[in-house]
Amino acid sequence: MSYDGVGPRPGRTAVMRAVAFLAAGVLAVPALAGCSDPDPAGKPLAGQDIGAAARDRVADGGTLRWAVDAVPETLNTFQSDADATTTRIAQATLPSMYRLDQNGRPERNPDYLESAKIVETEPKQVVLYKLNQQAVWSDGREIGAADFAAQWRALSGKDSAYWTARNAGYDRIEKIERGKGDLEVRVTFARPYADWRSLFSPLYPKEVMGTPDSFNDGARRKLKVSAGPFALQKIDRGNDEVRLTRNPRWWGQRAKLNEIVLRAVPRDERAAELAAGRLDLAEIDPAAARRIALAAPPRAATAGATGTAAGSASPLMGPDRRRMTPEQRREAAAFQGFEVRKSLEPTYTQLALNGAEGALADERVRRAVARAIDRKELAKLVLTPLGLPAEPVGSHLALSGQAAYADNSGAIGGQDTKEAKALLADAGWVRGGPIKEEEKKGEEEAAGPEGKKAEKAEKAEKAEKAEKAEKKGEKADKDAEKDGGKKDSEKKEPEKKDAAEDSESSGGDDGTYIVGEDNKADGDERREGKHLAQDGKQYGNKQLQPGGAPGAYAPQGTPAPAGAAARPLAKDGKALMLRFVVPAGEGSQTLRTVADRIGLMLERVGIRTAITKVSDESYFKDHIASGQYDLALYSWPTSAYPATDARPIYAKPVPAADGSLNVEQNYTRVGTDQVDQLFDQAVGTLDESESRSLIRKADSRIWAAAGSIPLFQRPQLTAARANVANAGAFGFGTPVYQDMGFLRKGTGPSASASTD
Repeated sequence: MSYDGVGPRPGRTAVMRAVAFLAAGVLAVPALAGCSDPDPAGKPLAGQDIGAAARDRVADGGTLRWAVDAVPETLNTFQSDADATTTRIAQATLPSMYRLDQNGRPERNPDYLESAKIVETEPKQVVLYKLNQQAVWSDGREIGAADFAAQWRALSGKDSAYWTARNAGYDRIEKIERGKGDLEVRVTFARPYADWRSLFSPLYPKEVMGTPDSFNDGARRKLKVSAGPFALQKIDRGNDEVRLTRNPRWWGQRAKLNEIVLRAVPRDERAAELAAGRLDLAEIDPAAARRIALAAPPRAATAGATGTAAGSASPLMGPDRRRMTPEQRREAAAFQGFEVRKSLEPTYTQLALNGAEGALADERVRRAVARAIDRKELAKLVLTPLGLPAEPVGSHLALSGQAAYADNSGAIGGQDTKEAKALLADAGWVRGGPIKEEEKKGEEEAAGPEGKKAEKAEKAEKAEKAEKAEKKGEKADKDAEKDGGKKDSEKKEPEKKDAAEDSESSGGDDGTYIVGEDNKADGDERREGKHLAQDGKQYGNKQLQPGGAPGAYAPQGTPAPAGAAARPLAKDGKALMLRFVVPAGEGSQTLRTVADRIGLMLERVGIRTAITKVSDESYFKDHIASGQYDLALYSWPTSAYPATDARPIYAKPVPAADGSLNVEQNYTRVGTDQVDQLFDQAVGTLDESESRSLIRKADSRIWAAAGSIPLFQRPQLTAARANVANAGAFGFGTPVYQDMGFLRKGTGPSASASTD
């Protein structure tokens, strides 16, 4: 999981890694989208953008220097500390029985697998694999049943000596046998398993999986035996590099590149490394993408296999080329020869609502939050400036184009301010209700010494900014003078820049600020991006509470006093204030912009938010995983196998033996028995159509519980040398490493890479 990037994902790889109303306990779920449309999954919103070229247009040789986040701690994807680079190395060097196509659906990998099918269902499910007769490990041994059996035993969960991060699917296997020969593998399941295609991808040799020692330690820093178009040559931790070289024993189409060098480069340094000529390919943030896009005119969109345009022709919003400053022109010259390739990741950003305690433990309040948010506006805020399709995500379990996708957001309904207010009123939250004196005092106590230090530092920073502005001209001088005449409590944040520029929407200093304390701007100003949030005080573990009307508690139904509309919602002497935690790092500007906009949307229905910026290092560990938040933004990758991979994310938390709550990956702490049952049914049926229907039903109920609200698919922006072929923004598809390379001189990209 990740707040601004792809992070841990349970199941598929170890790197991997929210009003229909509840009445009398019965959920009214709308009819599934598949009733009138035979395939509600549709197509991907954006296709691949990889500089696709046929193999005969790609030169032989060369080294591709590719930026990654880190040199991996382990090369074993089934260990808990595996990461995205672990997966990338495994894709290039190890067998995978299935890979994902451009729609995010599994397809047989012919380099390893001639066929695979269910040959028996009674009394047990049996899958027969027929392996490619040419497939061999780098030591010359055939890939065969012994490797399948060793991986099953290591990942079955029966031997605790293996330090595995996941066992899903392998724990359902009863036995593995040779077929008519060693290249036929019969896998018998103790229980039916719908996601059997997810297994043995990647497949490690028996030398790695055969013993606990070799599994736990042997494959962490080296792969003695591999079987892909590339082989691992060296991990150079001193230079933060992993070097992959062409595998001489590869039986498939010969890799075009001699080498792939994976270089660990922090994201905020990648633009400089590209400009210096030390990288050929790098995922970048929107700000860097706009800088690089200035160096080259928009390209004509190319059609992927799905027939959807990659969107390359749509320009990234940025400075007008005709009005570029001298500095921008110099920078554009440095990026000559590069282009930005863009798509949408198989990952979505969600708003998580912690339902463990507090106001959000009430489902009506969670649903009010969901009805207050305009997901279409948020998608446009992030994606339209990048020239990408701005459609909100309609499922927790799949994305448009994936087999299980259907838009089930109707289970909770669209943006409706009136309905959101009605849900809050039904939950007992009254506008302008009385607030206990200790609640008001709690705001000051929550700030503590650290909060005062932050406030003092903030004032010093503002004074410094005002002094700099004074030197810039008469206008800045007048603005500074005007701002200086106000009390600190009245000062507003500067007007936000266009969200397309990924401005630091939450200010430059860490701390807490309360959205909605200053209501002077009208609705139109808010829509235009006026930043109405005020810097507040830091809090520890206590929840900030705004001031309220003193007095005795009024009986339910008592009319609110005059001026109540300007006061916060309150219940039982407490104001409705939600802790909204966001990461403070430079790469998370977009999330903070989105958080500010959500805060304004919630403020319109009476919900106030205390937005707190915390360090990237502590964001997930100390807040999301530990439950120290009310609202948070982070991303989940989707999977081609949601019945297996998504279950831990939405499983109902259960008490552990020590009294703690076992939440698995369900960090919202919201779950139901019915959702768990639907996942169990979906993974246990071998009828693919029925399994997809059950997954969509589960998604409808996840929507209705309102533990998380999917917002938008994450943008995927990759800077590439213009002559790099078959690499870039891969979208759903698994990279084909042997086709990557540099275009021959005098040739250009074609519509699609050769598949022969």
